[in-house]
Amino acid sequence: MPTTEKRLRPRKTPRQLRAVDTRARILDAARVVFAEHGYAAGTTNRIAAEAAMSVGSLYQYFPNKDSILVELVRTHVDDGGRAVLGALDALPRPTDAEGLARVVRAVVGAMVAIHADDRRLHQVLFEESPRPAALLGELHAMEDTAVGVAAAWIGPLLRADVDPELTARIVTVTIESLVHRLVASERPLDVDGFVDECVALVLAYLAPKLR
Repeated sequence: MPTTEKRLRPRKTPRQLRAVDTRARILDAARVVFAEHGYAAGTTNRIAAEAAMSVGSLYQYFPNKDSILVELVRTHVDDGGRAVLGALDALPRPTDAEGLARVVRAVVGAMVAIHADDRRLHQVLFEESPRPAALLGELHAMEDTAVGVAAAWIGPLLRADVDPELTARIVTVTIESLVHRLVASERPLDVDGFVDECVALVLAYLAPKLR
């Protein structure tokens, strides 16, 4: 009997262009199906139909719908990381509180932008999808990377007695948690107002720690 980790792994990593395109088509179809039908009713039959292929062809790439969901989570987290790094690349390193405020707003804005669309899909990915140990390990490693980036940007502005790694971790987890909890939900939300409040919260936390 296959282990949970093996059951959630894709069957193969495509190398030829046609196979890469087919795999991408399956994932795109899965986004549509899970957003429309949710986890329970988001069957492989529906995904295959949305992708205009047989379910047998789908199974050549993914053994079940959970393995597709896990891959969607990985893709989503990677996209979020690229969005945040892209926002930071457009800014100089902050040298004062004003520059820090611009950086925090850019990061919050990038996180909100990637979560504001397809809110139902995000619920399925982060509230209903399986979290095998390997995926949790990847998510923790990605969080550690994000904390390292945040510490590099925030650290030079902090007092000598402030722990930059702990401060960066609190900022990172706060932004991520608030975005997932409020933006990626089905409740009505003033997105611009959320960005303002989230930025204000983070800056209020950081203000007494600055040099």
